[in-house]
Amino acid sequence: MEKLSKFDLREGGFAGLKEHRFVMDSRVFGRGKEPKTWDGVGHFVYLADARFMPKGETMMHGHREVDVISVMVKGQIAHEGSLEHGQSIVAKQVQVQRAGGEGFSHNEINPDDVENQMIQLWVMPETLGERAAYRLYSPVDGELTPIYGGAAQTFNSRTQVSVANLNSGDEIALPTPALIYVSDGSVTLANETVSAGTLVRSSVAQLDAKLTAVEESQVIVISLLDS
Repeated sequence: MEKLSKFDLREGGFAGLKEHRFVMDSRVFGRGKEPKTWDGVGHFVYLADARFMPKGETMMHGHREVDVISVMVKGQIAHEGSLEHGQSIVAKQVQVQRAGGEGFSHNEINPDDVENQMIQLWVMPETLGERAAYRLYSPVDGELTPIYGGAAQTFNSRTQVSVANLNSGDEIALPTPALIYVSDGSVTLANETVSAGTLVRSSVAQLDAKLTAVEESQVIVISLLDS
């Protein structure tokens, strides 16, 4: 089991937020890939753990031919843009935006006077030229809920992204191999305690892997579905 901690990474950021970038796939970022960041798996190519400053915002910007997943950890986001303008996202919810061939523009804003926390992931679509679309999810507490790929209500992909909001003692089964990001709290995995701000790459040999929450926690799991 490999681990990458935010303490191993430099803190970056832009506009009104600071972030640690964990995944910057060389297929997309090339020479712009930051040191120590990992490659993704399947069509998953980017993961950043962002803290929005009080009243901070990303500023309006655009995407094309990429699926943008925003997992809210703490606080809330006011969403502006060409898809579902005026939507709000609160802690434990997930926003998924498909840029498709037509693209979309958005600005994510922290409306509060305290910092918030949001994880952003990028997955490249398997089919180019699709229409832009938006979906909002509220994962079921205590369960590993697919929010991208592998379920009828998600965007179709063989790359699956799932989110679990857990209470102390909750246990979930993990697909293997997988990338697991602990965005909040702490969990035990393969007899090790893994704290928030840690990305884990599980081994294919870790069959029937189990993850148990030590405290109230949130985890994001990226895996490949059988073709």
